[in-house]
Amino acid sequence: MATISILMACMRTDRSNADLLAVVADMARRFSAAVVGVVARQASMHSAVMAMGPGEPPDRDFEKFRERAAPLEAEFRSALSMVEDLQWRSQMTAGPASQHIADEARGVDLIVAAAEPGERIFVPSPEIDVGDLLMRAGRPVLIAPAGAAGLKLTRALVCWKDSREARRAVVDALPILKSSKGVDVVELVDGREMEAARRRLADVGDWFARHGVEANCLASPLHGAEATHLAAIAKDLEADLIVAGAFGHSRLREWAFGGVTRDLLLKADRCILVSH
Repeated sequence: MATISILMACMRTDRSNADLLAVVADMARRFSAAVVGVVARQASMHSAVMAMGPGEPPDRDFEKFRERAAPLEAEFRSALSMVEDLQWRSQMTAGPASQHIADEARGVDLIVAAAEPGERIFVPSPEIDVGDLLMRAGRPVLIAPAGAAGLKLTRALVCWKDSREARRAVVDALPILKSSKGVDVVELVDGREMEAARRRLADVGDWFARHGVEANCLASPLHGAEATHLAAIAKDLEADLIVAGAFGHSRLREWAFGGVTRDLLLKADRCILVSH
C-alpha cells in the first residue's frame, strides 16, 4: 500500500468503544483518511427464522439491536467529528458478524478492531470475533487494546519470521511504519540459527531502506515463550505498535494449543497490526 485512504472502525454493542475510537481518530488525522463505522451482531436462530418470512413483525432482538446501534452511531460521529468523510453501516446478520464485517471491508485499506485483556478469542459470540475476522477479511487488522489513548507512532516493533504471514504484514504496515519515528525488526531464534537469521534480516533491512524506512534489525536468542519474549522486547523499547503475521499454523492448532498470534491478542497491552 502506498497510503491508507480509508479505515473501518468495528464498533461493539457490548462494551465501550472509546479506546477504539481514540486509535481511529489518530489514524484518520495522520493519513487524512475516510472512516467507515460498522456494527454487526448475529441474530438468534429465532430472529433469523422470523426475518425470512415476508410481512413478519420485527423480532425483539432486532428492536434491541436498533436501540443499541443508534447511540453507537452518535458516539462514532462525535468522536470523529474532525473527519470529513464518515460513513455508517449497521446490520443484524443471520450468519457470523465477522463474515459480514469482512464483506463490508472490501473497500477499505485497514480494519481497526478492539480487544481486551483476557478476551476469549474463538469462543462463539453474536459480536465480532477478532480471530475469525483475521481469517476472513483479506485486509490488515489493527487491534486497539483496552486503555488505548490513541496511536502516536513513536516506535514500532516488527516481529519477523521468514514466513508468508510476516512478509504480508510488513507490506500491509508499510505506510504506518513510514510514519513511525523508530522501527525495530526482531527475529527470535535459537543459537544454532543466529547466523542464518542475521542474513535474512540483512535482506529485510535492505527492503525497508529501499522503501524509505530506516529499521534497526536484530536477531535475538529466544528465551521462554515466544509471545512473552516479544511482549518484553516491546516493553523495553517502549513500542506503541507491534506488527506481526497472523496464524502461521492452522487456525485449529492455534485455538487448541495456543500460539504466538493467539497469545499476543489475548495479552495485548499496546496496538497490534496483524495480517494473514
